[in-house]
Amino acid sequence: MAKVIIEMKIMPVSPETDLSKLLGLVDKEVTASGAKLHKHDIQPVAFGLKALIITITADEDKGSTDALEEKISALNHVESVMVTAVSRALG
Repeated sequence: MAKVIIEMKIMPVSPETDLSKLLGLVDKEVTASGAKLHKHDIQPVAFGLKALIITITADEDKGSTDALEEKISALNHVESVMVTAVSRALG
């Protein structure tokens, strides 16, 4: 069973969104899906808005990330979710 590394960019609805709280909610969804959150970063976008960038690993057998993207998109204060990179883990 191979692992894949997935990077997602999560855009909050406003610059006032508490990204720490949002990260906690995202982590719960990631864990519930059977994946694991390994790294997160905050990336400035524009006009005070910042994106939450997360890196997770998941089993390749799970298939598409669509279900996880939908669950994260449904969270309060999330405007959009975009997968920015997917690669197979080696080792």
